[in-house]
Amino acid sequence: MAGSEASTVLAGARVVLPTGTVEGGRVIVEGSRIAGSAPESAAVFDLAGYWVVPGFVDMHVHGGGGASFTSGTPEEVLKGIATHRQHGTTTMVASTVTGEMDFLAERAALLSELVEQADLAGIHFEGPFISPCRKGAHSEALLRDPDPADVRKLMDAARGTARMFTLATEMKGGIDSVRLLAENGVIAAIGHTDATYEQTVEAIDAGASVATHLFNAMPPFGHRDPGPIAALLEDERVTVELINDGTHLHPAALELAYRAAGSARVALITDAMDAAGFGDGVYLLGPLEVQVKEGVARLVEGGSIAGSTLTLDTAFRRSVTVDGLPVDDVVRSISANPARLLGLYDRIGSLEPGKDADLVVLDADFALAGVMRKGAWVIEPKQN
Repeated sequence: MAGSEASTVLAGARVVLPTGTVEGGRVIVEGSRIAGSAPESAAVFDLAGYWVVPGFVDMHVHGGGGASFTSGTPEEVLKGIATHRQHGTTTMVASTVTGEMDFLAERAALLSELVEQADLAGIHFEGPFISPCRKGAHSEALLRDPDPADVRKLMDAARGTARMFTLATEMKGGIDSVRLLAENGVIAAIGHTDATYEQTVEAIDAGASVATHLFNAMPPFGHRDPGPIAALLEDERVTVELINDGTHLHPAALELAYRAAGSARVALITDAMDAAGFGDGVYLLGPLEVQVKEGVARLVEGGSIAGSTLTLDTAFRRSVTVDGLPVDDVVRSISANPARLLGLYDRIGSLEPGKDADLVVLDADFALAGVMRKGAWVIEPKQN
């Protein structure tokens, strides 16, 4: 269908629109876009019994299909992208992990080419500007303060494709780096942080607008010392990332985040590493060795959780069938919200005329049945 202006009507499904779910709805695809009307000659694709939702948008993912976005060749990165597309992620930002500054600058140059050819939506630098107290699966020897000059170096290396930096904003240079990022239209995300409540408020006031995988790699909530979690949940300017894989978060923590922030301020992410869509085994996350067993990734040395093996179709299904979240809320969190944060909502994130024909087809049990990207089937569902 890609490259053709032929029209196809996807008919009969439950279609999730920004205004709500339409029973027996229609999505009209013309070429690579969603259209408002269809000619009488349009082919009809019968999707009765299915759900049709916008393509998923992952703003925090490190790899998949055995390929690392931090260390892989362009061909390997494309393999990782293709793996996540097979699971419904039609738009993604490539996340790096902590490394030497020159190495990260080289990776930014490589990944920026894939952004420029529309395979990726941008680059997210997670590290090296994070706290050694909350380093998680990052090499402590390579961590450094968030000096604005170093942040600028990576921004310049990315040639305008940097979309987000995760920072421990309480560290030296943190607030100045937040201001630098905000002034340049790049998301400053608070994460891998040991900040107090007051320090987190200061960073938000300076322009930080995202919580990197809320609850993980930050001090727990305390009734006398609420820390960053309370500040991030209470402020309407902040979107909180959540990893809903059953390992990173207790269901009660997920429910708390949704109740406190509301679905308009949650972005479901994978934080996936190489093993996503690939299987158990031993992998490298940056310079650190990771053992993946029964789908859970942990550092060989120390046992810290090391990203995930999650894909967004699994996160969607779990959110609805296990956690009982409304479908509309999950769609908002997995498509619309990250698209808005990335400045791409005019093209993706919802099923509206004029936008890219990026969509996911789910069966009645919310299992993935089909994926379309820019009007072409990545996985074609079975018609009724």
